[in-house]
Amino acid sequence: MTKILSAALASLALSASFFGLAASARASDAATCQTVKMSDIGWTDVTATTALTGAMLDAMGYKSDIKLLEVPVTFASMKTKDIDVFLGNWMPSMAADIKDYAADGSVEVVGANLPTGAFYTLAVPEYTWNKGLKDFKDIAKFKDSLKGKFIGIESGNDGNRHILDMIKDPKYNLAGFELIESSEAGMLSEVAKDYQNKEDVVFLGWAPHPMNTTFKMKYLTGGDDLFGPNMGAAVVNSTVRKGYVAECPNVGKLVKQLKFDVGMENEMMDQILNKSVDAKVAAIAYVKAHPDLLKPWLDGVTTFDGKGPALDAVKAVFMK
Repeated sequence: MTKILSAALASLALSASFFGLAASARASDAATCQTVKMSDIGWTDVTATTALTGAMLDAMGYKSDIKLLEVPVTFASMKTKDIDVFLGNWMPSMAADIKDYAADGSVEVVGANLPTGAFYTLAVPEYTWNKGLKDFKDIAKFKDSLKGKFIGIESGNDGNRHILDMIKDPKYNLAGFELIESSEAGMLSEVAKDYQNKEDVVFLGWAPHPMNTTFKMKYLTGGDDLFGPNMGAAVVNSTVRKGYVAECPNVGKLVKQLKFDVGMENEMMDQILNKSVDAKVAAIAYVKAHPDLLKPWLDGVTTFDGKGPALDAVKAVFMK
């Protein structure tokens, strides 16, 4: 009788173990999670990482829906649940943009996807720096050669806002200066033209970005109050809308585990900007050449249907 009871208990334990494994393999996301709404703010680094993440999600059986939005619109759209995931929260530069949304809990930071090596502040060509424009306080002295203008990126961007604040602040003595708002590509085109003609120009510069090798350029000191200490040293965070990780834990786990580095982003961005490669194509090509990146990102993540590990599904698409 004891042997029969022991066998029965063992059988029950095995069944429980089997069903436990089956349950762990099932996707933990509801049908409403299948479409993942993501924001791309048009900065090439964010375009690259968002395209990469979207491609992985597509391979996993999800449907990535990437929208091109300005920074303020991105956070407002997360509050209204029109955007689920945003991988481009540059801090501290975007502190003012995210402040109210973080305070009311409508936007949640789930981790840093670029924890080191990033920075964002004003820059000039090396030849301008050699003339003496090395600090924010020097800008006013170069008003004539700069034609009284800063070259910025898209309207509403946090970097543009910092420039506008500088122009208004008497301590910088920038009365009469104006900000030329454009786009990342438009700004780089204008800088390239001035650079070729050896004309002085001050613009928004950051890393990771191929501009750092395209141009011989220098970053200005003195902007810690606006762009953050150490010449705008930055961390780039992954953010989600309120409650998203609880609602869609499988995607949430992936987003939490994403970690990039400056070298990786520079290479993808170079393909996109300088060689006109589609962002998704450039991202997949980079991962195909560096397949070890996938395992830590996809550890414990399943396909949407729960039938297998996300790692196998993504490799099947990326490595073919």
